[in-house]
Amino acid sequence: MSFGSRALAAMQAYGPACVGIDPHPQLLQEWGVGDSIEGLQRFAATCVEAFAGRAAFVKPQSAFFERFGAQGIAVLERTIADLRHTGSLVILDAKRGDIGSTAAAYATAYLDDDSPIAVDAITVSPYLGFGTLAPFFAAAEQNDAGVFVLALTSNPEAPQVQHALTGSGDTVAGSILGQLRAANAGITPLGPLGAVVGATIGDTSEDLDINGPLLVPGYGAQGGTLADLGRLFGDVRDAVIVSTSRAVLSAGPEVTALRDAVLRLNDDLVGSWT
Repeated sequence: MSFGSRALAAMQAYGPACVGIDPHPQLLQEWGVGDSIEGLQRFAATCVEAFAGRAAFVKPQSAFFERFGAQGIAVLERTIADLRHTGSLVILDAKRGDIGSTAAAYATAYLDDDSPIAVDAITVSPYLGFGTLAPFFAAAEQNDAGVFVLALTSNPEAPQVQHALTGSGDTVAGSILGQLRAANAGITPLGPLGAVVGATIGDTSEDLDINGPLLVPGYGAQGGTLADLGRLFGDVRDAVIVSTSRAVLSAGPEVTALRDAVLRLNDDLVGSWT
């Protein structure tokens, strides 16, 4: 199945929630496992037990594993493999972006099914030029994987780049969304190329219908609300994957409490918004 088909099937089975797996130092301490490789291992194993086969999407943040060096990458690799065996789709939050053979190497590392760290989808940055993402798109097509391109992020520094006008008069964000729309054209039920659009970006006049999935961070603890989701994504709600970390992870470290938090999140999203 294509990534678009798998994403829709996962949302229909579990709901649109994506749980971020972000083992930052404070959270490891709050869980009582310690900010160490042993703590990371315990944290990751608990997340797998709690979320595997129960959340449609899980989104490990690569940086929080990388800070432990090779041992941390080994934990990330094992976490990805364990999650993917259960039906949950793994979106690696790595925001990679480079040119030529380096971009191709990143694409092979994360999207080639023969790679030991292959995921279902990855986040990428288009700010070296949209064309530099071609190796990621090609690898995604070959492996039925997905790619989420940064488009309208909600960090305060984003507007100076994303709202800037191109030579054609479009905003940079609008240009990115338009090129994704063109790349997904005619693909059913949903194209494999998605966009990252924050829940807290405020009002936007950009067309968010790209015939691909929208990864929406910022819901919950970062300030995004059900009203924000309805206002921004009402016309494309079936394609929206709502990502949150703290709203779920703060319920840990008990597995039952984490599972209940995921269920409540999906109930809120399905019952009150979708």
